[in-house]
Amino acid sequence: MKIRIGIAGYGNLGKGVECSIMQNADTELVGIFTRRPPESVKTVTNAKVYNINDLLDFKDKIDVLIICGGSATDLPVQTPEFAKSFNVVDSFDTHAKIPQHFENVDAAAKQSGKIAMISVGWDPGMFSLSRLYAGAILPLGNDYTFWGKGVSQGHSDAIRRIDGVLDAKQYTIPVDDALDAVRSGTNPELTTRQKHIRECFVVACEGADLNKIEQEIKTMPNYFADYDTIVHFISQDELTKNHSGIPHGGFVIRSGKTGINGENNHIIEYSLKLDSNPEFTASVLVAFARAAYKMNKEGMCGCKTVFDVPPSYLSPKAPEELRKNLL
Repeated sequence: MKIRIGIAGYGNLGKGVECSIMQNADTELVGIFTRRPPESVKTVTNAKVYNINDLLDFKDKIDVLIICGGSATDLPVQTPEFAKSFNVVDSFDTHAKIPQHFENVDAAAKQSGKIAMISVGWDPGMFSLSRLYAGAILPLGNDYTFWGKGVSQGHSDAIRRIDGVLDAKQYTIPVDDALDAVRSGTNPELTTRQKHIRECFVVACEGADLNKIEQEIKTMPNYFADYDTIVHFISQDELTKNHSGIPHGGFVIRSGKTGINGENNHIIEYSLKLDSNPEFTASVLVAFARAAYKMNKEGMCGCKTVFDVPPSYLSPKAPEELRKNLL
């Protein structure tokens, strides 16, 4: 029997989930639920599309609902609401607000007897697991997280909101010298500016004040002010031709010491190089949807994170097969 999955929201992430379900033989897509008129939505696989207001009609037809909304305004409302009726998985990625999101979702999921898996993706998500494993193994040491090279969709959007800007893409790029220092085992103390560069490709309106736009980008608090930022002004054609993808990735490094006097250095490194940020995130969501289904079948309920999931629950393979082939 296949795990029946619903998708709430159909942007880049929702499309990625749709594709990932095709690659997992133990899952099937029940339908896509959107706030747009369903007839206006063209799906990748010709999946059935419904209005989000019809979701409760599928309460007994969906095993896990994967919520593909944004972290700023969608998920804080949608995840606790949908957890009242479904096992759910989301990709909430506002790190500072995860504890509050957890509390809100946990109350709803415990009341309904469902599993709600939050903050699933690669950071938070796979990077979080790497930090946990590495810190448990090397308690004497430091964590370092580098993001990129990749497109930051939030930062790109922030640039596009500036007066005089037609379109923009922003790349987060790790600083090689900082990476080399961490990999050397010297446990350096690094500032935000020392770890990453932000490179911006901007299409400006005709006649716009380019110096004003550049200064507004470089001084933008919480986005660019704390970084060395490079701004390029290019044409729309060039942006479309050379910057239409959504690549990303990064590194999580634990630099630690062992020995009676900490004389031996060790480096644990986990890295990702992603052609498509949303498609990779979607693939993680589907794996954790499988885990949510298994956990709820065993009678578990409440809000969970990647820290709470036994690794074997992510795999469609039987425990015997995992022990034989992977252990």
